[in-house]
Amino acid sequence: MNEIPRKLIVPKNVTDALRTVKYPGSDDDIVSLDMVQEIRIAGQRISFSLVFQKSNDPYMKPMVIACENALKEYLGEQVEVENNITIKFLHDMERPVLPGVKNIVAIASGKGGVGKSTVAVNLAVALAKSGAKVGLIDADIFGPSIPKMFGAEQTRPVGEKTDGRDLIKPVEKFGVKFLSIGFFVDAENAIIWRGPMASNALKQLIMDASWGELDYMLIDLPPGTSDIHLTMVQTLPVTGAVIVTTPQAVALADVVRGTSMFQSKSIDVPVLGLIENMAWFTPAELPENKYYIFGKDGGKELADKLGLKLLGQIPLVQSIREGGDEGVPVASNTGSITGQAFAEVAQRLEQQIKVRNIEKAPTKKVKITKK
Repeated sequence: MNEIPRKLIVPKNVTDALRTVKYPGSDDDIVSLDMVQEIRIAGQRISFSLVFQKSNDPYMKPMVIACENALKEYLGEQVEVENNITIKFLHDMERPVLPGVKNIVAIASGKGGVGKSTVAVNLAVALAKSGAKVGLIDADIFGPSIPKMFGAEQTRPVGEKTDGRDLIKPVEKFGVKFLSIGFFVDAENAIIWRGPMASNALKQLIMDASWGELDYMLIDLPPGTSDIHLTMVQTLPVTGAVIVTTPQAVALADVVRGTSMFQSKSIDVPVLGLIENMAWFTPAELPENKYYIFGKDGGKELADKLGLKLLGQIPLVQSIREGGDEGVPVASNTGSITGQAFAEVAQRLEQQIKVRNIEKAPTKKVKITKK
């Protein structure tokens, strides 16, 4: 095989090489069997965990040698892999929280009032219309709005038994499975909870629901940074975050803080891109006109400054507000201006996730250690 240039070694190269290694007596390769975990690459140094079901597996040493040989054959003799493969056993591995979910995406904003939940709902619908299996969790515990935006305020999720566990069955509309604390509280009463109560509520929406197989799980976070954000990254391995902003300076300043939280060393969640909402106002009777009432291209310029991908600019039109109030997300109508805008954002997000999954190892849950 041709040697891959050193600078191009990414996790996908490693898994491609290891797919040539089959477990003895099986027709499946070790990647398909989920035996390869925790891939890490540093220059030419490759390390990962090889997970066996039993501690007395007779094939442990031969499998390690087979992995070393496969990597050297596929990536070149210069790779450093000897003594970098860690043997682990299934009983030592932590049970995945959402095993059927391929990608977990946090939808965040530096401040309130930028239309984050509106973007989250319409992005979920746009992804579903593209053929993806999509879930959405309303993690804005103190201001749940997703039931209304889906026209499901009077709906109450039912329970179902899965693998012997009593789980909540998510509500499904427009091809999106979703849950919100709004389904379980009186809509007319304020939610007055301390941090631990709110965090436990979010964990229940994540862990005590029957989500099944999903391509994307979107998490609509509260504005700013809070206990909810920490609970999320401690509970789930988040694939990446999307930041929603509006063009004006006060919103953009908060984007920097929100972005730095995800990119901090202790959290280390990739920021997939930025969405500029309310980028301009377009009246229905003059669809070609653009009025930059909140400023022009503020989000685009900030994305360039921070080195982020601008996933799209969403115009401010009356149909977005009407769709949210009436429970019919505008993204469900791909023939409209805003429907097309969300379809394009969804397509760019899917591409960014593909690139992220090729170039970076899977995100790990954040572990807080007490000193």
